[in-house]
Amino acid sequence: MTAPTRSLYAGMLREHEPMSRHTTWGVGGPADLYFKPDNLDELCRFLAELPADQPVSWLGLGSNVLVRDGGIRGIVIATHGALDQIEYTDGGAVRVEAGVPCAKVAKFCARQGLGPAEFFAGIPGTMGGALAMNAGAFGGETWDAVTAVEVIDRQGRVRLREAGEYQIGYRQVIGPVDEWFVAAQLELATAQPTRVEGIRKILAQRKSTQPTGEPSCGSVFRNPRGDYAARLIEAAGLKGYRIGGARISQKHANFIVNDGTATAADVEALIKHVETSVQCSAGVRLEREVRILGTADD
Repeated sequence: MTAPTRSLYAGMLREHEPMSRHTTWGVGGPADLYFKPDNLDELCRFLAELPADQPVSWLGLGSNVLVRDGGIRGIVIATHGALDQIEYTDGGAVRVEAGVPCAKVAKFCARQGLGPAEFFAGIPGTMGGALAMNAGAFGGETWDAVTAVEVIDRQGRVRLREAGEYQIGYRQVIGPVDEWFVAAQLELATAQPTRVEGIRKILAQRKSTQPTGEPSCGSVFRNPRGDYAARLIEAAGLKGYRIGGARISQKHANFIVNDGTATAADVEALIKHVETSVQCSAGVRLEREVRILGTADD
């Protein structure tokens, strides 16, 4: 593919960028092109000038995603460190751009005396990813607080959409196609302010129950209705099971960790093994929460 001219953009523009540098699993082959815009205006211009046939993928903190060893064809647009503005607006809403880490949202709300937003501290990703999948943690879900979103299309046009234009479910968001979230408006109240103590409690609980010190993507599977994916995986005797350098965490069975030697192929093979094992042992077909991108190694 023909790369856009670097000198035209203030942001980062790289060819053949290894995605292992940008994913929390620490695996993944190169993207044909990796772009981190300087700001939203530059992103609009970049998309407007992009050929219509170029595939586009989006990346925040690199959690909840597995990039295959063959890498990603087309362009990866990174939002973390680019779309990073968060502010309390005159209208009383909190405007959060897509690249802002969810933990930062919780801390901002605590400083402003708004809430409840402690649960955002338990989401290991950015606002863009949280919007795309209705991420949740510790009893809260992203879209519970959303009143409107700003989206961008392939032509680089930004528009405002009301929350009611989307169908929201458990780890599912259905809305207009060929648009991507670049910001959200959150409605939070002073009656239930976010407490720093509550954030600390959630972070401590995460540390004690999840392998936060090891490379993982977060939860791999959605919880089935009325049950927990981790319980089903543990009941199948899979805690500690490994393929290559990928291993099911002993601390939380819905986490797959990289021991430092894993390939994306190891991780994907382990995901498939878990699905097959739980189907055989419990008759439950687990649904993936993680997104798998790219092509297998040749």
